[in-house]
Amino acid sequence: MIFVIILVVSMVAILGIARWVTWVLVNIENKYDNAGRILDLKDLASKNEVASALFRLVSEDGAGLWPPRAAHNRLPSCFQPYQDIYLELIPNLSTAIPALDDDINKQRIEEFRHKMSRLLCERVNILEVKHVLERFKLEGSRSLTQEIYNAVYCCVAVCRHAYRWGTIPVVKQAQNEIMLDFPMELNVPWSYLQRHFELSGESGNMTSNILLNFDQCGKRFYKVNITDSYKIATAEDIFSRIFFNIEVLAFPIYYEIALATTAFADQRKKGCIRHVKNIAKQIKKLLPIFFDNLRDSKIAHAVWLSHVQGFQAWGVGRIVNGKFEKHDGLSGNQLLFFSTIDAFLDLDRYLSDENMERYIPVNQRRLSLAIKNHSFRHKLDDGDVELKKYFKNIANYMRMFRSAHRSRARPYLEHPAPERLIMTAGKSVLETPKTKGFDDAYKPLDDMLMAQLQLTV
Repeated sequence: MIFVIILVVSMVAILGIARWVTWVLVNIENKYDNAGRILDLKDLASKNEVASALFRLVSEDGAGLWPPRAAHNRLPSCFQPYQDIYLELIPNLSTAIPALDDDINKQRIEEFRHKMSRLLCERVNILEVKHVLERFKLEGSRSLTQEIYNAVYCCVAVCRHAYRWGTIPVVKQAQNEIMLDFPMELNVPWSYLQRHFELSGESGNMTSNILLNFDQCGKRFYKVNITDSYKIATAEDIFSRIFFNIEVLAFPIYYEIALATTAFADQRKKGCIRHVKNIAKQIKKLLPIFFDNLRDSKIAHAVWLSHVQGFQAWGVGRIVNGKFEKHDGLSGNQLLFFSTIDAFLDLDRYLSDENMERYIPVNQRRLSLAIKNHSFRHKLDDGDVELKKYFKNIANYMRMFRSAHRSRARPYLEHPAPERLIMTAGKSVLETPKTKGFDDAYKPLDDMLMAQLQLTV
């Protein structure tokens, strides 16, 4: 029996190491190839708006790479307490089995928030924090490198999400909050960070919480569940890697889009066909990241809803000009890949202008807009048979993804969670006082997913 246990533990460790080694090798290969692509983009930037927007995104937000880099081990000294406090408190955030007693949950949330507020007040020099961020606003990379600034962004974002919920799994007491006062230490830097990325949202986003939460060795820096449960830890890790790895494989697609729009503008049809064909091939290669990982055997229904999804949600808001604004949390649709492919296909954008400006960093918005402005699909004539074929292939791949996403979303969201209301991270609470059961609450989301699927042609 002991031998069997040792064997199982060994196999789990080997699988974990193998997954990490594969991740590192893929990223090394992509970084090597992307170095040449980035040099090409620099040369193209003066000739093509898409290339210019992509090069600006990489050089400014990405710190020279994409997905963006973050130097979590080189925070400025005044920001080190944020990281220390998160790592110190996070083991107390999650619990294996949530309480169903409202009073117990309320006390748990209040105790977590009180302790975080006290530690932030005791350890953070807010004047020094403001000084560092003011210097960056004026001097840019002469005061802080972008990868350090990115690490600050990620650190403050995850601290805000931890304070927002106070306990994982998320419970009704926190979901029912519509407004929440954050400690000054979490509000002051957030206002600087959001102004830098030209965002108005109160919550983090896919960039701050997911893409920037990986160090250069491929490990997630800020974990949510500090647990002995392999099922929970694995689900949290794999779910985050889905989005990060999509962006790893998406950068060559963005590069090919820049080349395709340039070739079309220069009337180099053969070159344009080659680039659009490459885009279709690379999307086909990318989508298994989703198909192979978003399944119960890897990301268990039993733990995703309770221990993975909730932390990334939001649902509280603020009063602006006398009106209440509710803000949402993370959504897969905030990922750059989806907005750029929709723009290249000349499709309507899924996110509203308001939500783009709340959650999508300005350089990502500029890239999507540039691609939309230079989309040439609607300019093709009857003689462009090959180009039409490859555009159709791209649309079909995205339809296949959206169909699978729609069918797989329900089992995850439908899993019993009596401690909470039905909620998605990107749309917040779906239940209302008039809601009658899961089907009724889920219908608006399913209708949106269906509408998005039908538009993808």
